[in-house]
Amino acid sequence: MRLVTTNLTFAEVQPKLREVVDTLFKTVPAGVGSKGFLKISVPQFKQVMEEGVKWAVDNGYGWEDDLKNTEGYGKIEWADASKVSDKAITRGINQLGTLGSGNHYLEVQVAHAANIFDEKYAKACGITTPEQVVIMVHCGSRGFGHQVGTDYLKIFEDAMRRYGISVPDRELSCAPFSSREGQDYYKAMACAANMAFTNRQVIMHRIREAFSKVFQRSAEELEMNLVYDVAHNIAKVEKYKIDGSWKEVVVHRKGSTRAFGPGNHELSSRYQEIGQPVIIGGSMETGSYLLVGTKKAEEETFGSTAHGSGRTMSRAQAKREVRGEQLQKAMESKGIYVKAVSMPGLAEEAGLAYKDIDEVIDTLDRAGISKKVVALKPVGNVKG
Repeated sequence: MRLVTTNLTFAEVQPKLREVVDTLFKTVPAGVGSKGFLKISVPQFKQVMEEGVKWAVDNGYGWEDDLKNTEGYGKIEWADASKVSDKAITRGINQLGTLGSGNHYLEVQVAHAANIFDEKYAKACGITTPEQVVIMVHCGSRGFGHQVGTDYLKIFEDAMRRYGISVPDRELSCAPFSSREGQDYYKAMACAANMAFTNRQVIMHRIREAFSKVFQRSAEELEMNLVYDVAHNIAKVEKYKIDGSWKEVVVHRKGSTRAFGPGNHELSSRYQEIGQPVIIGGSMETGSYLLVGTKKAEEETFGSTAHGSGRTMSRAQAKREVRGEQLQKAMESKGIYVKAVSMPGLAEEAGLAYKDIDEVIDTLDRAGISKKVVALKPVGNVKG
């Protein structure tokens, strides 16, 4: 997830909303198999795998401050491109700067004054103006990460026999973390994470270009600053106090996201006082939230919180109950302009297919594992 501010208000954006969304739709390719504008060589793609966002910034697709506002400064150190298959490289090399499909989206949102729950924290994150327009991106490593996972599921199937491991489903195939296979996968997974960070960085570069084109001002003039970029579905080695002593553990955040509290050494100086920004998506009809992490999360949930509102029905069921074309019209009548690659794909992401985001966030806030800062309401959406 990635959140970008602007200094535009909804009053300024509303007359040009269709133009903004249409321009974003043309600028950021979406949908299954979509390819990006970047044409890079295999050696360059291996640099992306190992350097992450730094590669994008060094090559003109970002600002230095973007690094500071990305989880892990946009890079996982132990990435090793030699652990990634040629097939995965072939699938991923043309996908930088693309949105993909499923529940991935690019959304124009508004921070209404009534939805700001903590003005001090909102201001620290760059949300300073009533009715301020922001942009949220949800996407990952595309087919590249999927192929890395597929490759290692096969490797783990063979490894489990040697290590005497059995699982009820091949999707749960695994290997001991300290084994050669486990370490190889860990390094390949880091490559997929670095590609995902870089993909979102390149997408943000294109978003800045699109807004500059529509509003005839530079991204710097529009103050299109990155609030934060945080990963989902990733494993990391971190240290936590367990039974009175510090231990190094593998934290696997599947269906969750990082939520470090104030003072954590991994955070930049900008967020030392308030904690790490946490971006949680709801549905394209109901909106999303910006929160911050807490020390309680570090003490009780290994520095983790929810990553989204979660589905209440399968994609297949959503498509049976909703027509994409009708949903698009209904959303437009509510003031949300949606541009989608596929109408069935749009139907899959109908609001009724998801839990109530407000209830989910209130639960996290009451539990103390993340603190709500501002609710963000959608006005424009690009959907794969």
